[in-house]
Formats: sequence, C-alpha cells, structure tokens
Amino acid sequence: MKAPEALLAYLQQIPGMESGAKRLVLLFTQLGDFDSMEYAQALVPALSRLERGGIKTLAIAIGDQAGADRFCVFTGFPRSQLRVVSDADLHRSVGLSPGLQAAGGPWPSLLLMCAGIGSPGTLAEVLRGYTGDRSAPARFDDSSLFRLAGGSGFQRPFELATVRLRNMNEVLTKWSTYVPNNAHITQRGGTFLLDEDDSVLYVHRDQGILGFSETMNQPLAFLDPWLKSEH
Repeated sequence: MKAPEALLAYLQQIPGMESGAKRLVLLFTQLGDFDSMEYAQALVPALSRLERGGIKTLAIAIGDQAGADRFCVFTGFPRSQLRVVSDADLHRSVGLSPGLQAAGGPWPSLLLMCAGIGSPGTLAEVLRGYTGDRSAPARFDDSSLFRLAGGSGFQRPFELATVRLRNMNEVLTKWSTYVPNNAHITQRGGTFLLDEDDSVLYVHRDQGILGFSETMNQPLAFLDPWLKSEH
C-alpha cells in the first residue's frame, strides 16, 4: 500500500524526508494534547536507535512555532524533527479521525471524549496509569517512593499518572502557547512508517484520547521488526 498522496506531498517539501529512505512520520495532535506529549517523551530515548537503523523521524503537530519551541524544551524532542501546521487539514487528508463532533463545539466534545464517549480505550488507559502495569517499563527508575509503593523493574501504581499530571500542569499553565486555536482540540493523530519506495510498512490511526499506539504498555513495539539489530 502506498502512502497517502497528501502526506508524500508534504514530505517532499522537507529536505531529507523524500523517498529513498525509511521514514517514521508521526502526526501528532495539538501540541498540548496528552497524546502528543506522551508520544514525544516515549520517542526521545529511541531516536538514536532509529537513526542507527536508517529510519528518519519527523513529527508534524497542530500548533505554531512558539508552541513547538516550548514543546521541545519540555519533552526533549529535537526541534529540528518537529514541524507544525495551523489546522487539521493534513490530518484529515490522510484519514485521521477528527474525534467526537458533538453539539456545542470542540470543548463539550473534548470533555465527552475524556469521559470515554466517542473515544474508545481512553478510560482503560487512564485507569492503567493509576493501577500500574507489570508489562510496561518503569518511568521513574531512581524513585525510592515508587519502589516502596510497588517494587522495581515495571510501571508501578500511580507512576504513569504522575507523568501525565506533570504534562497536564505544563499545558494548562501555558495553554495559549501550546494551543493557539481551540478548533482542533478533538483531532486525533496517527503513525506512518514508510519504506524507501513510499509504501507503508506500518500505520496506526488513533481512535481516541491516549490511543496513540496499539500497545500503550510498549508504545514503540511496532518498530521492533525494523530495529532488531539494535536490541
């Protein structure tokens, strides 16, 4: 399957992202979205492996330059690998979900999605953040508090919820920087792994909030077939 033409046209404008190399293209949601923050934080430790594996990485988020600058400072994601678009046109053109479109506009729709309405998997993922997950890695390896609470070597109770609370505090205190336009706050994102000939090796289209991966306990597991030599 060939990548969507709209995505290829966008990539053609960016030096180094043309056909001829494997490319991981992440269509983040709003810069201030839980998913964008958490996905970027998961990717940062893996970027060197991706580079060694011959996979070029680019994220495209909804927002503006000031928001992108702040996002990269907070998450550690490389500014050179993040582009911003002002609306959801690119996301819609590659078949990504606009999210719930309820009466009253984007804010009521977003609140309903946060409650799990029109956003499959959201409540279960929120709960996982509080209860812990032995199939997921620890997020605070050096924290004696979490070791006392649940042990070590896996995601302890409240550990992921703490990460998300930090992200939420960052966004809410700088909302206008991260989200200059509220019109697209329900828009969902997606992941495209493209081969050298522009065929799609892997694709995931988010269906709900906190659904940026098919395997949220190991959000980058889809890359394993192409990075086996790096393990």
